[in-house]
Amino acid sequence: MHDNMTSDYGWSSDIGPHSCNYIAPRILEVLKELKAHRVLDIGSGNGALCGQMAKAGFDIAGIEFDQKGLEIARASHPNVSFYQFGVQDEPGLFLKEENPFDAVVSTEVIEHLFSPHLLPSYASACLKPRGHLIITTPYHGYLKNLALSLFDKWDTHHTPLWHGGHIKFWSRTTLTQLLSEAGFDVVGFSGVGRGPYLWKSMVIVARKR
Repeated sequence: MHDNMTSDYGWSSDIGPHSCNYIAPRILEVLKELKAHRVLDIGSGNGALCGQMAKAGFDIAGIEFDQKGLEIARASHPNVSFYQFGVQDEPGLFLKEENPFDAVVSTEVIEHLFSPHLLPSYASACLKPRGHLIITTPYHGYLKNLALSLFDKWDTHHTPLWHGGHIKFWSRTTLTQLLSEAGFDVVGFSGVGRGPYLWKSMVIVARKR
């Protein structure tokens, strides 16, 4: 097994994760604002988000390391090209099959990676000059962290019992630093799910230098 993600995430159906309900609409908004056409989804899972992006008119490809997720995605969305790659792989192998993209999307993936710097590096290799990377990950900030403490929710929030679960917990500051070090400039930030500063996830948009 590669050391950057679990080899069996647990995909069992073509139904998107609950986070897709509040993340997908914002992703579609951002892609339209950026006037992106060709889009790569890194960590495409069972293909649910790729299906929504394709339906909205974007030219989509997805990469997914998990074999079961890949099988479900290919069966559920035959109009989308899916490849079995992870961010620990050489991007050149994927680029033998596809041309560079206007935008790369990665939703709720980076918090699962032992070596998260590999994700923006892979994305950069797959992007056109000045292309955009859109990343979502669970939001952490002072008010949300305080609320988790007050309501004694840390065991639930940080549960170590979820096989393949979250191992990195990001703030706007730390994720911005990661992207900057990878050659990106953050040009957009928003929260989704719940009210301000208690957001379930944050959406960061970064432009390749």
